[in-house]
Amino acid sequence: MEPVALPTIGVVLATAAIDSINPCAIGVLILMISTMLGGKGGRASMLKRGSLYIFAVFLTYLAAGLGLTYAFASVPLALAEGISIVVGSAIVFAGLIEIKDYFWYGKGFSLAISPKLAKKIHDYTKNLTTPGIIFLGAFVALVELPCTGGPYLAIITLLSQNFNFTAFLLLVVYNVIFVLPLIIILLLVFFGKRITDVKMWKHRNRAYMRLLTGLLLIFLGWLLILIANGTINLG
Repeated sequence: MEPVALPTIGVVLATAAIDSINPCAIGVLILMISTMLGGKGGRASMLKRGSLYIFAVFLTYLAAGLGLTYAFASVPLALAEGISIVVGSAIVFAGLIEIKDYFWYGKGFSLAISPKLAKKIHDYTKNLTTPGIIFLGAFVALVELPCTGGPYLAIITLLSQNFNFTAFLLLVVYNVIFVLPLIIILLLVFFGKRITDVKMWKHRNRAYMRLLTGLLLIFLGWLLILIANGTINLG
């Protein structure tokens, strides 16, 4: 399989924007903010600690992306086609599960963090030391990657087929967009938005988050398959 051209900046931005509406990372940040607002230090401390959490999520997600991109790029071209088809098929399947959750949220199998891990994350937020915040951000990013990282995996697979400095910059841009909603939520609360309003927004829109993610995953999965079998040639 010949190396293909890199995905356009529009594809990267759109995928990152949908991936960024991530219930887990947003939920943990909301929980952290609630805990911090009820403790000492006020909004200034909340802004500092919340920023540290977001940076840890960003750095971990970027490092994981670079590692996976390097691993995929190291695969011989003879095997790359088969791997791309398998990855594309898995992404399409993940998309169907996400769309299922739009109609029947919480019923059957879902791409979500297990209740056991969710409880661990909840417990971590109760002891918010600086090292603990960094660990929490890294832990959340790593745990949610297998559950909700389908869009990221699709972009990584595309970038790995022709990985260069431009591809690296696209990966960085993706991760900036990924944490942007976290930054916006933190700033909204810092400037006076009630955390209960943010919680209600997340609850009201969680089904639509699933639907958008599912449609995107199906599109990206089919794109990977069609590129791998030569139906589409972006090179």
